[in-house]
Amino acid sequence: MEEDRNSLMEQLEEETEAKRALEREDQSKDLSWTVELLEEGKKRLQRELEAANSEYDEKASAYDKLEKSRSRLQQELEDVLMDLDSQRQLVSNLEKKQKKFDQMLAEERAVSCKFAEERDRAEAEAREKETRVLALARALEDSQRALEEAEKTMKALRAEMEDLISSKDDVGKSVHDLEKAKRGLEAIIEEMRTQMEELEDELQVAEDAKLRLEVNSQALKAQHDRELQAHDEMGEEKRKQLLKQVRELEMELEEERKQRGQASAMKKKLEGELKDIEDQLEATNRGRDEAIKQLRKIQGQVKDLQRELEDSRAAQKDVLASARETERRSKAMEADIIQLHEVRSSGASEHFNFKVKACCQSMMSDEKRRLETKISQLEEELEEEQANVESLNDRLRKSQQLLEQLGAELAAERASSQSREGSKQQLEKQNRELKAKLQETEGQSRSKLKSSIAALEAKLREVEEQLEIESRYKERQTNAKNLRQKEKKLKDLTIQMEDERKQAQQYKDQAEKGNMRVKQLKHQLEEMEEEAQRVAAARRKLQRELDEATEANDTLNREMASLRTKLRYRRSTIKENSVELQEEEPLSPSPPACTPPLEACEEPYACSPDE
Repeated sequence: MEEDRNSLMEQLEEETEAKRALEREDQSKDLSWTVELLEEGKKRLQRELEAANSEYDEKASAYDKLEKSRSRLQQELEDVLMDLDSQRQLVSNLEKKQKKFDQMLAEERAVSCKFAEERDRAEAEAREKETRVLALARALEDSQRALEEAEKTMKALRAEMEDLISSKDDVGKSVHDLEKAKRGLEAIIEEMRTQMEELEDELQVAEDAKLRLEVNSQALKAQHDRELQAHDEMGEEKRKQLLKQVRELEMELEEERKQRGQASAMKKKLEGELKDIEDQLEATNRGRDEAIKQLRKIQGQVKDLQRELEDSRAAQKDVLASARETERRSKAMEADIIQLHEVRSSGASEHFNFKVKACCQSMMSDEKRRLETKISQLEEELEEEQANVESLNDRLRKSQQLLEQLGAELAAERASSQSREGSKQQLEKQNRELKAKLQETEGQSRSKLKSSIAALEAKLREVEEQLEIESRYKERQTNAKNLRQKEKKLKDLTIQMEDERKQAQQYKDQAEKGNMRVKQLKHQLEEMEEEAQRVAAARRKLQRELDEATEANDTLNREMASLRTKLRYRRSTIKENSVELQEEEPLSPSPPACTPPLEACEEPYACSPDE
């Protein structure tokens, strides 16, 4: 019966040993696979960390370059502001010149009105003189007709007198009447001659005055024609120049409109790109928040793993304590067995040997049962510990997967950061191009404005000279019209200059907004880099914790293997001792003096638990 039980125990131990060997082999394979995965993940994370550090160095150098570019752009912006101040001063001077020109124009208009009044008075006097000449001419004609009639009457009277003289009828009566009539006719003729002489004198004076007026009129007309032709030629030349300048200004305005259109299109494009970047930043922020949540989740899982690792360490300590207790008891049993062997070799009686053997066998059977119970309990605890280790391995694999996922998200975050960096560089390039265009436009506007102002000042001087030599109202009206047109043109140029100044201010505001946006993007990028650094630090911390957990697991496995080896050794030793005791001498009658050795046998066992 004892042999069957021993054989069954041996079979059970062999099966248990084979099962444990298989479990150790599977566990070693799983642990080696887990260690390899962790090593690969560690190497990959190390490479990613080195890449992140190099990328951080590149970004730091890029930030230094951007800072230098920002300072340079700030200096250029200050230069543009100084140019704008000079332009404002120039506009102020132009406004003063415009006011002075308006005052001179008002004075010239007053002089023109005075000349027009003098011209009207001269024309009225000329018309009065012409009316008087015409009246004198009509009076002269009437006098000539009256003289002709008087001559005809005188001829008729002479003929009648000759007839009377030749007839000599009634000489005494008619001589007196004829003489009287003759005297009356002579008086009338003399009076008429006097009147004719006066009329001839007045006619001569009127003809002289008319001749002088005609000569003066012809001279004035010739001079007027010459001046009018000169003014027409000058006006035509000025008109051509003005038309040419107007066409040039229209072309410049068209070019300005095109540039403003291009600037507006560029502004819309930049706004679209800024909106896209803002969307990307929002998506990145959402991804960052999600990564932070996952990191916190992983940190919680790591804490759980740490608690479980501490629990497993506590269980390991309990197992080690139990193993030490078992080892202590095994040592006590070995000491008892050695003592029994010494007692047996001292020449004691067979009865004593029988009692000692029976006592030892009962003690060994009890201890064997207790050890078997303890071993089964330890095996159960070992299986539970293996299940816990497998659970820890599963969690480690999940943590490894989460780490890989975080690495992928970090790579995506780096890619998005690089794309944002490229977008930021493109925005800065476009900002520099806009500033260059703004400076070029302002330079062209200043040069064109200066040339236009110089041309207008020259034209104003020419107009002033022209106003000084003009003497006709029509020409003055034309000049006034030209002046109004030039004044309108000057106002248009002033308005255009004001629009360009406003456009320059808008460009400046846009540049400032672009700088503010670049600063915001830079700040957000710095925050994201800080967040990436925090994630990398958390990842390194998690990696250290995983390494510590792996080392603790390896230590636990080594200690468990050592305990198993010790248990197997103790069990084999106990089994060998029990077999040796069973193979000792056969049972014999009890000797009388067995009590002291028995007490000596029981005493070590009784005191062994206290040890």
